Amino acid sequence: MNRTPAPMFNENRLKLGTFSANCSGGMAVTKVPERWNNDWANNLDLVKQCDDAGIEFMLPIARWIGYGGETDFHGNVLETVTWAAGLAAHSQNIQVFATVHTAFNHPIVVAKQLATLDQFSNGRIGLNVVAGWNKPEYDAFGVDLPSDHSDRYAMAQEWFEYVQKLWTCDTAFDWEGNFYQGKGVYSLPHPVQPKMPIINAAGSEEGRVFAMRNADFLFTPVFDFDQAKATVVDITERAANVKRKVDVLTLCTVVCRPTQQEADDYLHWYADEQADWGAVDNLMTLQGMHAQSFTPEALAMYRDRMAAGHGGFPLVGTPDAIADLLEKLSETGIAGTTLAFVDYAKEFPYFRQEVLPRLEAKGLRQPVS
Repeated sequence: MNRTPAPMFNENRLKLGTFSANCSGGMAVTKVPERWNNDWANNLDLVKQCDDAGIEFMLPIARWIGYGGETDFHGNVLETVTWAAGLAAHSQNIQVFATVHTAFNHPIVVAKQLATLDQFSNGRIGLNVVAGWNKPEYDAFGVDLPSDHSDRYAMAQEWFEYVQKLWTCDTAFDWEGNFYQGKGVYSLPHPVQPKMPIINAAGSEEGRVFAMRNADFLFTPVFDFDQAKATVVDITERAANVKRKVDVLTLCTVVCRPTQQEADDYLHWYADEQADWGAVDNLMTLQGMHAQSFTPEALAMYRDRMAAGHGGFPLVGTPDAIADLLEKLSETGIAGTTLAFVDYAKEFPYFRQEVLPRLEAKGLRQPVS
């Protein structure tokens, strides 16, 4: 079967994806009745829309315990490997990622799962590696969360190297590591792709080192254009120092309406008046206690952004305004972004109709043939 290059490595200057469609509520921590219902029918509808529109990827969140509040935000979650399998089977071109916690998933199993998915999707699977941070999930699994960030990433590094060897070695081998041991190990078939796209979200120093060694894309929030540019410069220099190329992806919250007033009013309605503040505060507490994706100062400053879209950069306004904001993001060197809507399947058609042509006119994306 002939295959085209992975969408994540195409020539579009600004790559687009969705984030968290497998989770209840998506990215909006809100009580509004139209908040995202993550059932299979809606995910199937969304992947077909995105595939048809030329969107590069869909990225899930691997979540095992919700954040409480009135909605138990992210309490209902479709597991990411099986979710990716289903979406890949019902699409033609889009890259579908599986998000995998290294602490909860054995590398031999993951290597086999993703190679299998890559085979039947003709090379359209990606891997988002998570070293772990959410203590209630570790408690649920009966696994200790190392207090030292470097220990988590030491395990993640060995995990990733083990997976990579399983994907490239044709003969049986023994693995004697600090965290994993195996005798006579091999895994066939290998992935179809010569290079499976790897995403890693990292804010800590240890996380950035891991991403520079292993990832093709660092996935990180940005709060303004200056910070976005500084992040890109930092990551580009770090990657060059180890003779690698690592692009930066970010996450955006989209409220696209015919007028600015309509967009602002809806943002205020769902992300302020109807925010699930209990879940927002639980999420922020966990991020501050157990993750270094955000600084404590940023968490305090961007509580509203947490409610609106899990800390995503706000794209709120008319199609022209949103296209201009995306152009400015691209000018900072950001290679792409995920898009999150209150209701992905119902709101994406307007974005596709109005914003995508504007991005094509700006030279950020090629028209879908």
